[in-house]
Amino acid sequence: MERVNTKWVAAAASIWIQSFSGATYTFAIYSSILKSSQSYDQSTLDFVSVFKDIGGTLGIFSGYLYTAMTSKPHGRGGPWVVVFAGLVQWFLGFFFMWASVVGLIAPPPVALMCLFVFLSGHSLPFFNTASVVTAARNFPDYGGTAVGIMQGFLGLSGAILIQLYHALSGGEGNPATFILLLAIVPTLVIFFTMPFVRVYESVTTSNKKHLDGLSVISLIIAAYLMVIIMVQNVLGLPRSMQIFSFVLVIVLLASPILVAVRASREEKQSLSTLDYPVLDTSALLDFPSPDIFPDGDLVVTEDSNILEAMSTVNFWLLFLAMLCGMGSGFATINNIRQIGESLRYSTVQLNSLVSLWSIWNFLGRFGAGYISDTFLHKRTWPRPVFMVITLGIMAIGHIVVASGLVGSLYVGSVLIGMAYGSQWSLMPTITSEIFGIRHMGTIYFTISIAGPIGSYLLSVKVIGYFYDKVASEVDNSCFGSKCFRTSFMIMASVALFGSLVASVLLFRTNKFYKMLVAKRSLK
Repeated sequence: MERVNTKWVAAAASIWIQSFSGATYTFAIYSSILKSSQSYDQSTLDFVSVFKDIGGTLGIFSGYLYTAMTSKPHGRGGPWVVVFAGLVQWFLGFFFMWASVVGLIAPPPVALMCLFVFLSGHSLPFFNTASVVTAARNFPDYGGTAVGIMQGFLGLSGAILIQLYHALSGGEGNPATFILLLAIVPTLVIFFTMPFVRVYESVTTSNKKHLDGLSVISLIIAAYLMVIIMVQNVLGLPRSMQIFSFVLVIVLLASPILVAVRASREEKQSLSTLDYPVLDTSALLDFPSPDIFPDGDLVVTEDSNILEAMSTVNFWLLFLAMLCGMGSGFATINNIRQIGESLRYSTVQLNSLVSLWSIWNFLGRFGAGYISDTFLHKRTWPRPVFMVITLGIMAIGHIVVASGLVGSLYVGSVLIGMAYGSQWSLMPTITSEIFGIRHMGTIYFTISIAGPIGSYLLSVKVIGYFYDKVASEVDNSCFGSKCFRTSFMIMASVALFGSLVASVLLFRTNKFYKMLVAKRSLK
């Protein structure tokens, strides 16, 4: 029993939770049956879908619950309580959504359907907080890599859930079945894995080797899913091959358990060789006091709560950078299919484009965490450097899409997708480093609210406005690069401005990150 109570088993359990919790990325699969069964028009469906996004970014409650449940290490609480609170919302949201679609209950009022959709989306912050914050606490020296792995699997989860749907229905079943599948299968998976998600305040030096092992596994799964998606969209797969391909996904997802077993065995052996066991790790885990580094930086080196964080300039610099980066990324995701249609892409091309977005999103989430950790440890590069770089890459991606050249949407989506995904691993890790780990969940999700705010401003006030100006008055359709050129040039400017804001954050935290690396080198 002792062997299953390790941070490596916690990491493997969190990977499974993240891999089955990204249902918000699959809304396109069941939106049509939701619309037809409830007799919604397009504007009503769009209104209902907004509550999915609101729920998915409203993580203040999950952050407070996580802090309360992990404040007393030896109490009855823990991250699993946060997961369970999300699981209840997940099941209720999808079950009642399915019951409404199949007629098990009378068609609910729009407001009640919005509640069901909100609950299904609001479960995500609870799963994400438990997995991401626990990973950052269990692997403090390589928080970027650990957070990147967790966020990466969340990015892949949409593709994994769609593969499950294809395996069970051949991809041609009733979308109502997919909603029922979401209510049952992830609920069972998450319920049986959540007890293993725990915080372990340990001091070891072998984290990098085994985190690299988990990183390799995540890359293999992403590459495999990319191949399967391309083959399915271009050539098609028989039902038997779809089942076989999903079984292989499950086998690959099980492989982190092997890493956990090996890492736990090596940790136990290394600890048994110590002449003097470490009984109190707090001195090594806490940030250095100002007396040790009198020339600190414009950074609070103690755990800040949300109000204390919001009173700092660094918080609002992060918020503004995410407003620009996540906001323009969200706006691209929401309109990518319509952009392809305006450029006369075929259905197969559009399906490939939408499906592959999750892969680029994963590469950004994982890659930014891993690369920023590597450069932080080896070259003392402050992590905000990579926020500056990725937001600059996002601006280039928007310009590529605006060009309207042949293949520009494919190239642009790769750049924007990876840059957008990068923010989801860089921002939480930077948050934990400059504001402390104790209230990370609350602060991190408060900053992430900037994403939907920016998305609304750019989608409605920019993309929608300029599209309507050039669209046909007869059927509101538009074809050619002119449809989105102005909008994406504006979004390129917004992303570039976000990069400049991140540069200010870089300047303010430069000395702090040098101090952080010096502290870790003393361990």
